[in-house]
Amino acid sequence: MIPLKDENPTRSFPFITLTIILINISVFIYELKLGSMLENKIYQFGFIPYNLIHSLGLETLFTLVTSLFFHASFFHLIGNMLYLWIFGDNIEDRLGHLRFLFFYLLCGTLASFAQVIANPFSRIPMIGASGAISGVLSAYLVLYPKADVFVLVPLFYIWRIIRVKAFWFLIFWIILQFFYGTGSYLLMEAGEKGGVAWFAHIGGFFSGILLLGVFDAFFRSKRVY
Repeated sequence: MIPLKDENPTRSFPFITLTIILINISVFIYELKLGSMLENKIYQFGFIPYNLIHSLGLETLFTLVTSLFFHASFFHLIGNMLYLWIFGDNIEDRLGHLRFLFFYLLCGTLASFAQVIANPFSRIPMIGASGAISGVLSAYLVLYPKADVFVLVPLFYIWRIIRVKAFWFLIFWIILQFFYGTGSYLLMEAGEKGGVAWFAHIGGFFSGILLLGVFDAFFRSKRVY
C-alpha cells in the first residue's frame, strides 16, 4: 500500500518538514553529480554500525545525523519523502517546529542504535531517512489513530485508491517491518548481506512512541486536541 494523502488539517505551516525534504532532495542531487566518488562519500557520511562499537569518535557520531540525508536511489528518496510529507506535518504541528526537529533527529539516531544491536559487526554504511520517519509514523499512530489516510492498493493487477484509518495502515506497516526484519536477520545469520536496515525501521518506530511520551511530559504543548 502506498499512502497518497491524509485528512488531518494542521494549524501551522510545516517549515521543518518542508526544510528536511528540501535538504534531502538537494543532497540527492549532489549524489548524482559525484559519479565515481559517490561510494567514497557514502562511506564518509553513512553510518557504519561496526564503527560505533570498535572505533567510536566524533566522525562516527557525526554520521548518525549525516546518514539521514543520503539515499541509495531515486525511489528510496521519493518513498521516504512521501511518508514524511504526509505524516510529518501533523507531528510538527503537535510538537512545535524546533521540538519536531529534535524529535526527528533523535528518532533517527535511536533507529541506528537498533540496527547496531541487530548487526554490530556490519561494515556496510547505513543511509536514508527511514529510521527517523518511522518515529514520525509511530507518533502519528499514537496521536491520530482515527485520521483517514488515502492509499493506493494493488488488487489483482488493478490499482485502486481506498480510505483507511491511520491505525490500520500504520499497524500493517510495522507488521511488515517485523516480517521482513526477521527474514533479514536469518539471512545475516546465514552469511548473506541484506540491503535494507529493517531493524532501524523497527527501532525508529518504537523510539517515536517513547520520545513522544518524553516530549509530552517535559514540553507540554498549549494546543488542545
